[in-house]
Amino acid sequence: MSSSSMSDLVFLLLIFFMITSTLISPNAVKLLLPTANNSKTMAKQNVTVYIDENQNYQVGDTPADSASLQSLIVSGIDTVQNACVVLRSDRTVPVQCVVTVIDAVNAINEQYGTQHKVILATASK
Repeated sequence: MSSSSMSDLVFLLLIFFMITSTLISPNAVKLLLPTANNSKTMAKQNVTVYIDENQNYQVGDTPADSASLQSLIVSGIDTVQNACVVLRSDRTVPVQCVVTVIDAVNAINEQYGTQHKVILATASK
């Protein structure tokens, strides 16, 4: 039995898979998107930031504006290295308000060398 045709077939398959593998984008951004189907309770919630439908911020029980947001978050997580900032936002709030909270936490991380995380809280379906 001649195996020359089998080696040609394997060679053609090898070329086919090499060409099709380059079509996959190696620079794709991997995102961890929040799901609303499962509601999980976080073990440690150090600070909770609320944004209501009128775009008013509240850190814990203290009302805040975008200028005092960073200092209020720092006062709530000053002793924790890897704190979780839970963001509870109304669904009608613009994305810019959410980004303002994320920017405040990122500025805290850069200033103090910490690794705090922002978690967007969702309601279960």
